[in-house]
Amino acid sequence: MVVLDQRRLPDEEIWTSYDDANDLVRAIREMEVRGAPAIGCAGAFAVALVARLGLSATELRGRLREIAQARPTAVNLSAAVHRMANALTIEQDPVVEAQAIWEEDLAACRALGQHGSALLPAEGTVLTHCNAGALATAGYGTALGIVRAAVAAGKRISVLCDETRPWLQGARLTAWELTQDGIVAEVIVDGAAGHFLSRGEISAVIVGADRIARNGDVANKIGTAGLAAAASVFGVPFYVAAPGTTIDRSIADGSQISIESRDPDEVGMMSGRRLLPTGVRARNPVFDVTPSRLVDAIITDAGIFTAPYAF
Repeated sequence: MVVLDQRRLPDEEIWTSYDDANDLVRAIREMEVRGAPAIGCAGAFAVALVARLGLSATELRGRLREIAQARPTAVNLSAAVHRMANALTIEQDPVVEAQAIWEEDLAACRALGQHGSALLPAEGTVLTHCNAGALATAGYGTALGIVRAAVAAGKRISVLCDETRPWLQGARLTAWELTQDGIVAEVIVDGAAGHFLSRGEISAVIVGADRIARNGDVANKIGTAGLAAAASVFGVPFYVAAPGTTIDRSIADGSQISIESRDPDEVGMMSGRRLLPTGVRARNPVFDVTPSRLVDAIITDAGIFTAPYAF
């Protein structure tokens, strides 16, 4: 599998070929590849690499658990590993199955892009958070897939990109993607979102998702819940875009979603320089849960869903 190192963008475009599952799992864990659908695809290919090692059933189960837990919040990863395990059980070609997962995600994103574009006005500005574009998926995007589809349909859509601390996925990745496509993009600090929402400058907020519960609660990049609350206060529609594989029907609501925490130094350090006073610690939850009551619509490849959600 060939992976674009998202940590190096936008300064460098570095592609790495992986033929060892351990290295690919490390790439998932260390954010070289990120975004729920994308890590699901990467996890599927990691299983395909493991499958050729001739491991015992016990050893194989252990390796599959390791892959599934590389990023615990995103349900796409565990779902892809489970699907690949089933394929191995019936002796399907694991590479063919992994490729099918990739192709299905690409098709799903294109479909949800078409559904979601109908919700956007002929002209306006969309606010996004984190990166839910081609880099986060098999290649088209969820939130940005909707923007792409709307622009392709002739709508004049520009994007405000939340910078998205601490990894700056909005500033580095979303803005880079949109620039590649010739779509107008501007970056704002996360704390400025409420300002622009209050001034009526935003037509809609569109975000991706890492896991969606049966009742429509949504786990997404940290900061999403506050953004949804601000959008609700100022009367701006808040949309979630995700393929159906992101819906976890095994959990009733967001309280059952495991929230990943990462190294506090991701918050306390920047460009090798410590930002915090000596002795002060940082907390670094990667995701938060937006309650379904703040979500105006969930857009999937199967169509547009509104409250009350019952997946």
